[in-house]
Amino acid sequence: MMDRRITPANGRVAALHLQGQVQADRFVVGTEHRVAMTLADIRREPGGARERQLVFGDRFNVLEDRDGWSFGQSEKDGYVGYVASMQLEEGPAPTHWVMTPASHLYQRDDIKSPDIQRLTFGAQVTVVHEVKKFFQTDSDQFIPKQHLRPIGNTFSDPASVAQLFFGTPYLWGGNSSTGVDCSGLVQAALLACGIPCPGDSDMQKAVLGDELPEGAVLQRGDLLFWKGHVAMMVDSETMIHANGHHMAVAYEPVEKAIRRIDAQGDGPVSSRKRL
Repeated sequence: MMDRRITPANGRVAALHLQGQVQADRFVVGTEHRVAMTLADIRREPGGARERQLVFGDRFNVLEDRDGWSFGQSEKDGYVGYVASMQLEEGPAPTHWVMTPASHLYQRDDIKSPDIQRLTFGAQVTVVHEVKKFFQTDSDQFIPKQHLRPIGNTFSDPASVAQLFFGTPYLWGGNSSTGVDCSGLVQAALLACGIPCPGDSDMQKAVLGDELPEGAVLQRGDLLFWKGHVAMMVDSETMIHANGHHMAVAYEPVEKAIRRIDAQGDGPVSSRKRL
């Protein structure tokens, strides 16, 4: 049975490559768009609750635009759902991405000029020109050079990326340095290192890394999974995770966390993975 979270079909329309596999009135290639807002929620249904988020510049393949909602699929992880059409636009492929916890788009190449939009970690922009200490984007706005890396220039240590999010507020379904949940934190860390990563913790558990035996000594970058939760080790005794207990991205001694999570009714560790 296909997972609807990564199956671009809603009965009315489906991606062309699914022809013969699902039922739909139409099969289409879709039109590539990019997120034009700081954040855009992916929803299971129009106007429904947030399931995941896209950040500025993320690519979203629109299969259907109906009544103000675009149905399609996220390019970065294959997540499927509805995004408010007003939050999307067509545009060229990105050239750079934000590698700091946050940045801003400015009206001019001057730090005292009005800031037009806040960008979060992982946001993508299209650079068209270099001006002094700024890059100019295709929307004729400016961003500090220090905050960008070229697309493809990645980090090497996922735990270091996760640590950039320390103190970020917990947000169910969040995928940004404005607010993030457990799987959003792991995904941001891995994608920033060029490692493909799905959006939800159960999907991450299924595809990421190699299983470790229960008594294995944990090391930096290892992942621990519970039912509905994931954390990343920063050393053999300490993990970092976005969690509802602290309502933030926090460090926690791993043995203490295991006991606490079990005591609150969420069970034992279900998997230990090494990337």
